Amino acid sequence: MCVRLMLPGEKSIVTCPPDFAYDKFPRPVNVPEGAHVRWEIELLGFEVPKDWTGLTFKEIMEEADKIKNTGNRLFKEGKFELAKAKYEKLLREYNHVHPQDDEEGKIFANSRSSLHLNVAACYQKMGEYRKSIEACNKVLDANPVHVKALYRRGMSYMLGGDFDDAKNDFEKMVTVDKSSEPDATAALVKLKQKEQEIEKKARKQFKGLFDKKPGEISEVGMESKNGGDTAGSGEAVTSRDRDGSGKSSPPSAESDHAFDEEKPGLIGRIWPSARRIFSSLGLNRCTIL
Repeated sequence: MCVRLMLPGEKSIVTCPPDFAYDKFPRPVNVPEGAHVRWEIELLGFEVPKDWTGLTFKEIMEEADKIKNTGNRLFKEGKFELAKAKYEKLLREYNHVHPQDDEEGKIFANSRSSLHLNVAACYQKMGEYRKSIEACNKVLDANPVHVKALYRRGMSYMLGGDFDDAKNDFEKMVTVDKSSEPDATAALVKLKQKEQEIEKKARKQFKGLFDKKPGEISEVGMESKNGGDTAGSGEAVTSRDRDGSGKSSPPSAESDHAFDEEKPGLIGRIWPSARRIFSSLGLNRCTIL
């Protein structure tokens, strides 16, 4: 942001927070961890992007190759975000390019497809497999038998865990172009290895979940059933003991009085008559204070 506002020969003091000071670069010994970093920048010069207006198609393609080569260099250096920005800038500029004949159209289409696939490669390196697949689809929408696009999309499918889709793309490569069979075969071998790795991890993760023998669950059920039968037998025996054929012992005096009705008190005896009197007077409820 600072450099964009500077003029050639101008110097600026820049202060950067620790999160953006060094990134992947090693921190100097004399700079404590978490410290803000200040440095001086002098802008020696810059190149103004060439305006494509008025250029011939050949000149436009030459300028595009320069920007593309810069993106390729950044990609090789592992700066995938910066490389992607170069490719996407070219694709935006391509919206204003109009080939004049079939030959120019073919060159332009190949260049645009190459840029889309380079963007897909950047997304793939960045771990954004779904976006990589979308970039490949832009090529395959225009040319469904583009071998390189099928290969790159298949790799993104594989890395994203969509093994069936990856297999379909690799197999389609061979049907489209027999010369791509070695690459497709190598990709299918790699896909098989990836599937085995995932399966091995899944087995390890769920190890012990299904270790029980098939009969153990049914045995538990049998034990419960047997236990229920035993309980039922116990109840039956108790009933027979209670209602057995032998003569039962005579009830004790305590049990004789267990079901005797309780005799009502004075209030209990006069309440029915009083209730009828209250009802005849139209009083359904009466509260005695």
